[in-house]
Amino acid sequence: MNPTDYVHWFRQSSPYINAHRDKTFVIMFEGDAIDDENFTNVVQDIALLSSLGVRLVLVHGARPQIDAVLNKLDIQSRFHNDMRITDREALNAVKAAVGMVKADVESLLSVGLPNSPLHGARIRVVSGNFVTAKPLGVIDGVDFQHTGEVRRVDHQAIAEQLKQRNIVLLSNTGYSPSGEMFNLSVEDVAQNAAIALRADKLILMGMKDGLPAEDEGFMKELTCVDLEDQLHHLQDESRRQAQCALHAVRHGVPRVHIVSHITDGALLQELLTREGSGTLVSQFAYDQLRAARTDDINGIIELLTPLEEKGILVHRSRELLENEVHRFYVIERDGMITACAALYPYSDHQAELACVAVHPDYRGTNRGQRLLEQIEQEARRRQHEQLFVLTTRTAHWFVEHGFVAGSVDQLPQERQQLYNWQRNSKVFFKSL
Repeated sequence: MNPTDYVHWFRQSSPYINAHRDKTFVIMFEGDAIDDENFTNVVQDIALLSSLGVRLVLVHGARPQIDAVLNKLDIQSRFHNDMRITDREALNAVKAAVGMVKADVESLLSVGLPNSPLHGARIRVVSGNFVTAKPLGVIDGVDFQHTGEVRRVDHQAIAEQLKQRNIVLLSNTGYSPSGEMFNLSVEDVAQNAAIALRADKLILMGMKDGLPAEDEGFMKELTCVDLEDQLHHLQDESRRQAQCALHAVRHGVPRVHIVSHITDGALLQELLTREGSGTLVSQFAYDQLRAARTDDINGIIELLTPLEEKGILVHRSRELLENEVHRFYVIERDGMITACAALYPYSDHQAELACVAVHPDYRGTNRGQRLLEQIEQEARRRQHEQLFVLTTRTAHWFVEHGFVAGSVDQLPQERQQLYNWQRNSKVFFKSL
């Protein structure tokens, strides 16, 4: 990346940096991640997020490390329904493996040499008996012995550490009130930690770039309803991640991200760029941003009419909207159009953003920003290089979202001919 591209990327990421500051993220990575050659980069990216003000809880697994310890002792690993049966010998292996993994993670987060990316970071990592567990018991006639499940997460104690800017490190183990140790699934710890902390995000790192689509590629964004429909074709790690995401979202975690621990920079790309890198699972199954249809016209008119009456927007007839509905994007919630915006293409690789409207009950909920991002994405796809907007009353909002003031003579020639000098609208531009 040359310096110009770097500066541009950094500027584009600044809204996300500001949005994530003081937010709580729970990041889960399995034991496979720790053995991967890219894990040092993952830890450096985690440290960068901490430096940017994100409150972080890390949850690590240790399955391959536990297997390695058992293999050295010539003890066969036993599983049922993809869950380890933890007898006393296996529990000793869990203790050894988890201890080694924990030490490795803390060591990587402690690197502070002058030539390292963590130089000057001064990151403190805290771990402890934050997770209370209980035995899984007997399932299908199989006694899981020292395999357990999360009973409670001490969210208050963890929150206190996060307030002090410490990174909290949780393992795939928990303790009963009587002091007994249990081997837990890393997904169980991660989802319950995120729920208890009311985390803003749960991030699940795995070997794939996201949840695989049924045909090919990866799914970029899913609601719970969408994900439930896709569960039938997901297997192994992807199925565990999907079930973990569903459980977390259903219990109040707003967003779950599924990203790769193998692809360098995937974590930062997912969190600090518009395009992302993995799969996003959202709780708003009834909030849908999509291209407008003919049957949306009544809803669009209801949004536009009050603004037209106040002179904020130019009046558009029903007939005109029927002819131009294909240029609109809407956000629908439970069958109600709560926001809309339109994209009108012009010559010279320019396009107009128009008819940005949000229902009064839903202002302040980032709907305008979501529509703007969708319009920008579509404009880029159509190879437009610049957006412009004409406004009389909302100039500050557009400036806050990257537009700069311009003049009428900078508009495409055909748009200049349509300019209404009586309205005297201000013109703003944004390079794509």
